[in-house]
Amino acid sequence: MATTNDLKNGMVLNLDGHLWTVVEFQHVKPGKGPAFVRTKLKNVLSGKSLDRTFNAGIKVETATVDKRDMQYLYKDGNDFVFMDVDTFEQILVPAETVGGGANFMLESQQALVATNEGQVLYVELPASVVLEISYTEPGLQGDRSSAGTKPATLETGYEIQVPLFLEQGTRVKVDTRTGEYLGRAN
Repeated sequence: MATTNDLKNGMVLNLDGHLWTVVEFQHVKPGKGPAFVRTKLKNVLSGKSLDRTFNAGIKVETATVDKRDMQYLYKDGNDFVFMDVDTFEQILVPAETVGGGANFMLESQQALVATNEGQVLYVELPASVVLEISYTEPGLQGDRSSAGTKPATLETGYEIQVPLFLEQGTRVKVDTRTGEYLGRAN
């Protein structure tokens, strides 16, 4: 338990049975009336945002979120198997929890896995990953400008738009948050 005076950005609160991360907070002491704390909260599981005001000094329940570096091993049915790089403990993460990140995960890739009381909350991939283009139509002579794009299938099976001059087998950098092509990898 903590009071509203102890709030910090990134702190996780347990409100009404749901986990919320403090995105912003502001202590307000109006000239007339009691002080209060205005917060902007984000739901850890759904990502929804909420503005909430608390009276200053009231107790709020905090939650402990354990973030650990883990290595993605393989897919087992609908679940993804991750291994803690320190303890070698393996955990199963449901496909719903991994979400769109599955489009950018290769075996033995590092990821940050957040848990609360043994339940996996989310999997956070690096901001960008390097993947190989497994299939794309060949570019035509003269298509060497950055004006046009074409679809390309990555080694994970995910399809992105790339410049016309890229060929099959080229390694590209992809933004894991938006799925956009960022450039060629060295």
